[in-house]
Parts: sequence; C-alpha cells; structure tokens
Amino acid sequence: QVQLVESGGGLVQAGGTLRLSCAASGRIFGINGMGWFRQAPGKQRELVATITRGGSTNYADSVKGRFTISRDNAKNTMYMQMNSLKPEDTAVYYCAADLRPAGWGYWGQGTQVTVSS
Repeated sequence: QVQLVESGGGLVQAGGTLRLSCAASGRIFGINGMGWFRQAPGKQRELVATITRGGSTNYADSVKGRFTISRDNAKNTMYMQMNSLKPEDTAVYYCAADLRPAGWGYWGQGTQVTVSS
C-alpha cells in the first residue's frame, strides 16, 4: 500500500552533517504521520523524530537542537537534517509511515549512518 525509499546515509567525522531523505509512494493519502527511527548494534530501535499530517514535529531528547525533520509535500518526500553529529548517533536509520488504523506499519529499508571520532 505504501512504499518508502531512503537515501543519504554515509560516513562522516564527528561534528559533521548528513541529510537523509525518504520518498513515499503508493497510497500516500492515507499517511497520518511519518517518522525516523534508528537502531544501533545491541540496542533496541528508538524513535528519533516525527512529523504529523499537520506539520507538527517532535524529537528525542538526545537529538534536540541538532536534528531537523521536514517534508516536501510536492515531492512526497520527508527529510532529516542532522548537524553536529556525534559517534553515539551511529546507527541504521529507518523511515516509517503511520497509517490509520495500523500505526507504524510501513518501513524503509534502512540507511547506515556512521560517525567517527
């Protein structure tokens, strides 16, 4: 019903920047909100940032002031600008779509972000 394609991951030095993107296709009119998750080795997947249909945003405390989630409705694409990256940000990052009534039922393939010290 919904397909998500991610890009933008890579390897950067501490203090560097990356911009992730997630293009949505399919039944995109049913999307209530979208978000970015991440999972580091040996840790549970955690919610990083969300953006609702109305455009309101929310962030995990660990990334507030450094990461910015946004979307371009004309391109059906969600972005996350990541500034001042830290080694602890190293993880596989996933975009996800929230479709009522299923919730977080659709996921991208994941993109690796590695931050070296």
